[in-house]
Amino acid sequence: MAAPVPGRCAFFVERKKRFCKMIVGKGKRFCGEHAAMEDGAGSRRIVCPLDPKHTVSEDKLEKHLKKCNSREKPKPVYYVKDRNAGSDGEAETAEVSLSQRSRTELVSLLDKLKAAVRGLQCDLEEKVLSHSALQDELDNPKNGESAHKHLRQQASILAHMAALGLLAGGRCFVEFGAGRGKLSHWIHQALREEPELQLLLVERSSTRFKVDGKHVDAGAEFERLQVDIQHLDLCGVPLLREKRLPVVGVGKHLCGAATDLALRCLLENPRCGESTEPPPKRLRSGNPGSPPAGPGSPAEPWGPAVVGLTVALCCHHRCQWRHYVGKDFFRQRGLGAGHFSAFCRMSSWATCGLRPTNHNAPAHSQANQRGDEDEEHEPAEETEDVNGFLSPSEREHVGRLCKLLIDCGRVDYLQNRGFTARLSRYVGSEITLENVLLTAVPSMPADPTPTCAQAT
Repeated sequence: MAAPVPGRCAFFVERKKRFCKMIVGKGKRFCGEHAAMEDGAGSRRIVCPLDPKHTVSEDKLEKHLKKCNSREKPKPVYYVKDRNAGSDGEAETAEVSLSQRSRTELVSLLDKLKAAVRGLQCDLEEKVLSHSALQDELDNPKNGESAHKHLRQQASILAHMAALGLLAGGRCFVEFGAGRGKLSHWIHQALREEPELQLLLVERSSTRFKVDGKHVDAGAEFERLQVDIQHLDLCGVPLLREKRLPVVGVGKHLCGAATDLALRCLLENPRCGESTEPPPKRLRSGNPGSPPAGPGSPAEPWGPAVVGLTVALCCHHRCQWRHYVGKDFFRQRGLGAGHFSAFCRMSSWATCGLRPTNHNAPAHSQANQRGDEDEEHEPAEETEDVNGFLSPSEREHVGRLCKLLIDCGRVDYLQNRGFTARLSRYVGSEITLENVLLTAVPSMPADPTPTCAQAT
């Protein structure tokens, strides 16, 4: 680029070998970011102390700090630090990559894995369903291959919810790792005629092109919470406290530890409003001045009633022992934090064992919560360094066993809290390799259904 584009900044960005593309003000040659280059510029620009990614005029620094998007904002009422983080309970073990382990150690890990999965139902039921709410979009030829794959997944998730009796009005659907909120959008479409419908979208990142913004005038109540699941206290969410509808947890590709955080968020909330003080004596309803006994009473103990959940699982290599809900399940099999860490790394072989690792890819957060629309999940382990140990098909099989073991720990956690939980393949592997769905509903008395911990 020999010269700047008319109306654009005249600053040459050496790193990109081109001129800055920012629009300039009338009569100016440089944009606000490079205004210090202007002849006779009044104030030099300095790096913002809150975020080094942008600059600010030195004489306007004090004013800028009050409105900078990177400033620390007041915490919402539903924010409780590390509310769902869990506790380690064991001394933390140093992370050891598979490439640093000896062949003897790898063989020992495989032996422990095979012993741990013995008795589990390794071949999950393939239960591919579809829901009529998405049929028009599925039949729309304008949708490309990528959009069609996401629609197939969303249609199957909704159909599984309907089969479990979870897709109904008079409930609040909490979508964890909501991203743009597509799953909540289709839940609303399926239940648009139902009364008392609430949709709560939980996403820690700011997201563009949110679909819930299209439902401002809809009969359902949409609310988006920008908070990490790790710090979310459902008892403090005003939308939930107002009507106190039963809660259904949902998620599409809730990555790694975010699944465990969501399970804790749903099932380990203490009864809100509980106090060490003895409860006040109730007055008879006929007495004048008696306090209201309805759900709006601030002194009434309350916690969300969870009637089920449907979560598509993925990215087991991003799980963390501290957050994991299946610690007891692992310990019963003689396994601990070190084995869990190794199995998490080996789980990436199920989806990434047949292609080389991208070493130049940026590192990912250990508990990514977003089900990104392109689902580009990077492997956590450099698989070519252990390629000589197992064949590609053997690595893939081992990776799936690791995923199964981790997921069965989650099933065991749910069963111990009075739920009937199942794992199933909700779409074919040609749609996505991360095709396992975790579902749970409260158990009926004397439920004879076989569990994940026992092969049928």
